Amino acid sequence: MTDQAPTDARVGDAQITKDAMYGAVAPDDFESMLQLDRYGARSTAFDKIISATHDHFWDPLDKKYIDFDEPFDMENVAMMPEEQSPILRLPYVAETLRDPKARVAFINHMQLWNFSSILHGEQGALNLSASLCHVLYDQGAQEYAANQTREEARHVTAFAKYVKSRWGRPVPCGSALKALLVEIIEAPEVYKKIIGMQMLVEGLAMGAFANGFRYNRDPVAKRLFQLVMTDEAFHHKFGKIWADRTVPRLTESERNLVEDWAAHCAQGLLFNNGSPQQQAVIYGEFGLDPERVIADIMAKRAARDPNRKMRGETNVFRVLIKTLLNAGLITDRTRGFYAAYVDMDELRAEGDRTVGDDIAEDGIKFLQAINFKDRGAVAIAAE
Repeated sequence: MTDQAPTDARVGDAQITKDAMYGAVAPDDFESMLQLDRYGARSTAFDKIISATHDHFWDPLDKKYIDFDEPFDMENVAMMPEEQSPILRLPYVAETLRDPKARVAFINHMQLWNFSSILHGEQGALNLSASLCHVLYDQGAQEYAANQTREEARHVTAFAKYVKSRWGRPVPCGSALKALLVEIIEAPEVYKKIIGMQMLVEGLAMGAFANGFRYNRDPVAKRLFQLVMTDEAFHHKFGKIWADRTVPRLTESERNLVEDWAAHCAQGLLFNNGSPQQQAVIYGEFGLDPERVIADIMAKRAARDPNRKMRGETNVFRVLIKTLLNAGLITDRTRGFYAAYVDMDELRAEGDRTVGDDIAEDGIKFLQAINFKDRGAVAIAAE
């Protein structure tokens, strides 16, 4: 046991720590947590985020926040507009699913896959946050991780209740997402956990929630997305603080390692959401030949203008890539990989703010009206 907080910078199989508040010990080294000097040294960098917890408190089991018993006509109303389901524009799919009710059923079943992925991702975030409590040495960072663990737990409860209310049961986690979550959670390096979950998975989630809030026709889903976003905006900030205090101080070899890890995680998330093979079982359930659907999707992608880029402020992957760009985790080494999907110059010119920030701030005002009727101050999401 040592009197000094773990702040070493080692490359390869250990931590890359540039600020003491992100220092870590081994998961089985509880003895270090009993250091007397540790109790008197606490970073204040996360105090504002921790204090704001009360402003965005909500309870998925309390109907004054959200009522999962509110009905939605799953048989006759599509949760998302058809333009948000490009697969229905494939000639073979359009011809097979001519019945309007069949198209509604298809869209809503695809939403089951999406909501299930979100649920599995939230479970991953819960486990990862809990794992950070075991290794983060700084009291402030540890308290923040404990706070996030609690909030991720209510997300799991909320999405599980929503899925049960609309479909009864979630579908299994996609193989790509499952593999990535396991890799991130089991990684011993704190930087891998923070980049993988706090920045990438949370960044992807903010994009997915913003898109769902904008387009989903189920009022309960809209409320759920907004409530979760009031928490996620602060979780995302934890990763941003890490990037601000770490990335500028990395050596070239460390930066390459961190940047490559970010690209690896991004690629896994892109494959999970963009691979038609992972949704093949859904096609078969609607009388579609999975191989033909996949072939048509791949042919359409091959015929697409190679210069076409992802656009729209709620585009899920655009939000993810913007997160990495703003954190300084995209350089000329990896710019080409991301430039295949988005206009990088356009993205940089937009600045730090995203559409999710506005949705989260409105959600905080809604919560404060319930939680603190006599208080007028508004905590700005991830300020």
